[in-house]
This record gives sequence, structure tokens and C-alpha cells, in this order.
Amino acid sequence: MSAQLRTVLISIALCASVAVGQRGRSNSPGRIVQELTQIPGRPTDRSISLSVLAPNALEAYVEYGLKPGSYSGKTAAAKIPEKRPVEITLDSLQANTRYYYRLRYRESGQGRYAEGAQQTFHTQPPAGSTFAFGVQGDSHPERLNRMYHPDLYQRTMQQVRAHGLDFYFLLGDDFSTDHLHNSNSMTADAVGALYVNQRRFLSVSGTPLFLVNGNHEHAARYLLNGSPDSPAVLAGVARNLYFPLPAPDRFYSGNTSTVEFVGLPRDYYAFTWGDALFVALDPYWHSPVQIDSGLAGRQGGQRGGGRNRDGWATTMGDNQYQWLKRTLEQSRAKYKFVFAHHVNGTGRGAVEVADLYEWGGKGRNGQWEFDSKRPGWAMPVHQLMVKTGVTIFFQGHDHLFARQEKDGVIYQETPNPADTTYTAFNREAYLSGDILPNSGYLRVTVTPENAKVDYIRTWLNKDETAENKNGAVAFSYTVAPRRK
Repeated sequence: MSAQLRTVLISIALCASVAVGQRGRSNSPGRIVQELTQIPGRPTDRSISLSVLAPNALEAYVEYGLKPGSYSGKTAAAKIPEKRPVEITLDSLQANTRYYYRLRYRESGQGRYAEGAQQTFHTQPPAGSTFAFGVQGDSHPERLNRMYHPDLYQRTMQQVRAHGLDFYFLLGDDFSTDHLHNSNSMTADAVGALYVNQRRFLSVSGTPLFLVNGNHEHAARYLLNGSPDSPAVLAGVARNLYFPLPAPDRFYSGNTSTVEFVGLPRDYYAFTWGDALFVALDPYWHSPVQIDSGLAGRQGGQRGGGRNRDGWATTMGDNQYQWLKRTLEQSRAKYKFVFAHHVNGTGRGAVEVADLYEWGGKGRNGQWEFDSKRPGWAMPVHQLMVKTGVTIFFQGHDHLFARQEKDGVIYQETPNPADTTYTAFNREAYLSGDILPNSGYLRVTVTPENAKVDYIRTWLNKDETAENKNGAVAFSYTVAPRRK
């Protein structure tokens, strides 16, 4: 075996932290694991991780190479337990290189290894390169036929796969636990099943994934109660178990603080890819009070709480703000892309609410209150993005396509990928900009000259017309690099 192959790392995903988090309880989602799924994630200049989940115990390895169908390297075989994901990490790869790979697997102790479908990924390119990434808004699979249809979600993921993106961002509200709470069925298995269900669709894309925490995930500080069975812990453990998310290391920066029973929440992080800086934010793990409505519409999971109305009481926290400030100020990238579930974590609209609270410095009465409400902070988040040359702020939460601009920063609301009502939900909250209805995703192509954003529409076969074609570009715009 070559020196390169000897450095291939194989690690069971978060086994130690999950075992502590659940005190010996099973986190497998039982019978819901009905098929083998693969989720790539955490790409760097010389590595990528592949999360493998199967309904029965397997032995598996990954073979890979530089040409389609030609695999010059392979990992050692890993044992994949029944209904429990394992990460296989390919390391010591070449930077700025496209790799082709496939999973080989067999039932434990059996004969010939079966061949999985060929997949592909690209390691980090240098400045001056051209690449593309994708973004989707809230998939909300619990809202069947109201905002979600599995067949349309499948078609969107097929489009993502066809476009050969380097990676794909999900902006939250993909794993809602409200209905579990309402039916008194919020267990580790039930929450895990939500994440397994998403793997069935996202694995179709074959694209490395980055998750952004949303309000309906309820991975939130205010729900912690010192118990491993709190909704926040159940969500945080499942999130880290079923998806290979970045943690601070030589390639990624981010949150170094741990959450009891969860470990590193892997909630906010940043990295550079080509000419672009990517920054994902999360207020939910850091605000001492609820940001949006409480779990199932209740404060702290208790009856009668409703929605929090004090925008200054909610926060991304001092540590995350100071990290964001350093990250944006120290980056020399031509493009800076910031991702969060929503401005301030809640509300409707984008530039309409960007002047408020720690995001823009004003109270609801329109008066400047930032200096007294956020002592030690240099400036509000929006002003920080303007000063440091942020190109686009991507958000979800509102379930439509909306492009706006404020002080040179694009505010981009991201469409739902599976809405067969094809609606522009919350349209009334947007008082300006380019507004389009669902469904689809955003493809962003980054070159040294500009970043081009295409809204790729997706439709069910029965809903296609001469004007409405699956995979067509419904709206497109370009943004030049910010001048310093």
C-alpha cells in the first residue's frame, strides 16, 4: 500500500460523543433505515468524508481515481454497523483535482463486494479558479402537499447532481421536530428518522453538503434543561451523527465551544474556496431565550409562551460575533458569501428588517439603541458586512425567491426545493426587489470576473408547460467582486 493510501482515515461518526449524549441508548432510527445511503461532506484541499448508512451490517471501502471508471486508489475496508452511519474519510488527496469514486460493499463475511454508482467530487481550487455551488431554502418535509412533495424534491436533487456542483448549502427547517413534540413522540429514534429521511433525497445529489441550523430544528440553547433527552440535545446529536459537518481544524474555523451531551455543535463555521469566503451563522445555539416561536409554538416547550417579541433579548452571542468580525476582516477573498436561516433568526422579509436589533442597530421604534444594547460590539452585523465587502447574504425562512440590495450587499432569499403549490409564500413581507415563486434552488458560478446566480426552477412532469420547464433558469444576475 502506498504512503498516500496508508494515510486514509476511517472513523465511526461521532460514536464517543453520541454514546455519552444518549447514555447508552440506541440512536438508530430502527425500521426507517431501508436503503443504503451515502452523504459526502467536509471537503478540503486534500480530503473528503463519506457518511455511509445501511439497513444491515456491511463491510465497505471506497475506491477512487482521477478518471471516470478508473480507480487507482482505495481505502481499507470499514465495518458498517446495522442502521448506524460510519464516516469513511479519503485523505492525502491532491488539491484542485476532480476525483471519481464508488463505494464497494458486502454483507459482513460474505463474498464479492458489490459496486455502488460512480460519484465525483472536487478538492479545494486555488484563487483564480471557476467553480459552482448550490443553495436551497426550507424543504419542510413535514408539510406534505402544502409546501413539500417528495417527487419534486427528487427532481430538484437530480438537477443538483446534473450540474456538478462543488457543494450544496441547506439553509435550515429541513428536520422539523414540532409534530414529534405535539404527539409526545420525541425520542432519539424518532428525531433520527427525520435525518435518515433527508438522506434518502440528498444522497441523490451526490454533492457534498453543508447544513445551516433553522428555527424548526429546535437545536437551540433555550431548550437545554440538563437532560440528554431535551429536544435540543436530540436534534444536535442526530444532526452530527447523520451528516459529516465541519468542525474547527486547519481548514475550517468555527465554534470551539461544546454543548453538554452533544459535543461540538458544528453550527457556525467558515472556509475559503477559490476566490470566495463562505461563512455559515447560527443564533439558535447561542441565544439564552427563544428566537422564533417556541417548540410547537410554546415558550421553552411550555404552554402559553408564544412568540418572543423582544428582539434585543435574542442574540448570536459575543463569541460568534467576534469570530464573525475577525473572519470577515481578515479575509482577502474577492467574494464573501454569508449564510444564515434568517436576519436575526426570525421575522419576515430581508432588507425590511435588516435595520433592527443587533443586525442593524435600531429598535422597533426606529431609534438607534445598539451602543447600549451591545456593548463591546464594534458595529451591527449589516454594517459589518458592508464594511468588509460581503457579496451576498443568503437566507431561508420565508419560502420564496427574492433578491434585494442594501448598501451594496445583496440579500438573497432562497426558494423551497419541493413546493408543488409553486407559491411565493410571504410575498407581502418583501416591499422591493425581484420576487418569484417556488420551486427550485440557486446555482452560483464563481469566476475571477463575477459571481453569477441562477434560479433553477423545478417542476413535476404533469406541471410542465411550454413556459415552465424543469431545469430552466427562471432568473439570473451577476455580481462583480467588491473593491477594497
